Amino acid sequence: MHLTNDLPTRAELVTLYASVGWTNYTADPDALAKAVQNSSFVVCARSGSGNSGSGELLGLARTVSDDVSICYVQDILVQPGAHRQGVGRALLGAILTRYAHVMQQVLITDDGEAQQAFYRSLGFHNTRDLNNLPTNCYYRTPGRELS
Repeated sequence: MHLTNDLPTRAELVTLYASVGWTNYTADPDALAKAVQNSSFVVCARSGSGNSGSGELLGLARTVSDDVSICYVQDILVQPGAHRQGVGRALLGAILTRYAHVMQQVLITDDGEAQQAFYRSLGFHNTRDLNNLPTNCYYRTPGRELS
């Protein structure tokens, strides 16, 4: 496996996002490609150790950031056949290295135990555990009601 900052093709993006069931992204491949292209930082994991753009796309992580006060990890995904092989850790490690100087590193993820354990192992804290800090997290999805 090797990491690269070369953007994947639209077809590679659709295949990767579909492999993890993120159909909100794959429903509009043009919007997906634009979102990735407009990200502050994109890192991809590819199979093999060849040239930067060679090898099968195993995973991708991307951020939105002002490069000073906030780095938001928008997506981190690894195709299911490459889970538990260090791909996700390498992708997030590249982000944490790139944005080590930024005051806040934030992400929102599913409530699964595997996700929680993964992010905790890399130094992230669940906002549910921040009882003694003056911190709140708010989330809004226009057009969708939360129940």
